[in-house]
Amino acid sequence: MKKNIILSFILLICILLLIVLTPIAVRTIKVHACSDDCVDSILKFQQNNEETVFSIDKITYFSSCNAKGDTNSNSSFSISDLYQYTDIAIFLNPVSEPLTKKNTLKSVTISDISYEITPSIGEQALYYKSLSDFAKAQFSEDNIITESITFETTSDSSIDYSKPVLYNNCANPITLCYINSKLKDKYTFSNDISNLTYNGSLLKMCGITLSSLNCQIGITITITNNLDEIYSCPLILNIPLSSEANTIYDGNLTMKDSVNYKFIRTN
Repeated sequence: MKKNIILSFILLICILLLIVLTPIAVRTIKVHACSDDCVDSILKFQQNNEETVFSIDKITYFSSCNAKGDTNSNSSFSISDLYQYTDIAIFLNPVSEPLTKKNTLKSVTISDISYEITPSIGEQALYYKSLSDFAKAQFSEDNIITESITFETTSDSSIDYSKPVLYNNCANPITLCYINSKLKDKYTFSNDISNLTYNGSLLKMCGITLSSLNCQIGITITITNNLDEIYSCPLILNIPLSSEANTIYDGNLTMKDSVNYKFIRTN
């Protein structure tokens, strides 16, 4: 009788232990399985990115200013819609040679546009700009980028730069235009103003401080190559307003920025 009680007691303890430990064991197995999946994903990611296929090594900026002008009846001079603009050329680099389906472009998309630093005045927007109009005070409202823009690619000997098209061998850069508009409207100069020049010097004449124009734009560039592999690269565009040598107040400012962005394969 006593022996049966002891056996029953031991059996009860075993059952209780089984009830307690079973969920722990299941969770442990799941963790190991998850860990194995994570390890496989990491190894696959490393294999896909053992070599750099595309990079960005250079970005060229051109910053200036423009406005509309009117002579008033009393011979004073007014400007309207004073805006600061920066043209941006982003140079894609197919790192290796020779060119193959792997390091040539099938399509390129710009997305995830955000303002990491926003100017304290004006209204900001990003546009596609024709390479033929780079460093010129002109842009088309039809080319505004709201959420994203996709560039077609071609191998033809000539292309229409008024449309977002890239050579598939990365021969031409991505060209964009940042506009900060409505800085001043219906601003009248005194009668002694002469030889007014429509460039960055207008900002100084209108009392626009450089600090109020500080801007930093974040974007993501996604490349699909001719093997349908997808590569992605987030980058920051720092809108230049001054350098060691001069500022946009001097008329315009050209800056060539050496960078080291590498695209990561994501599929």
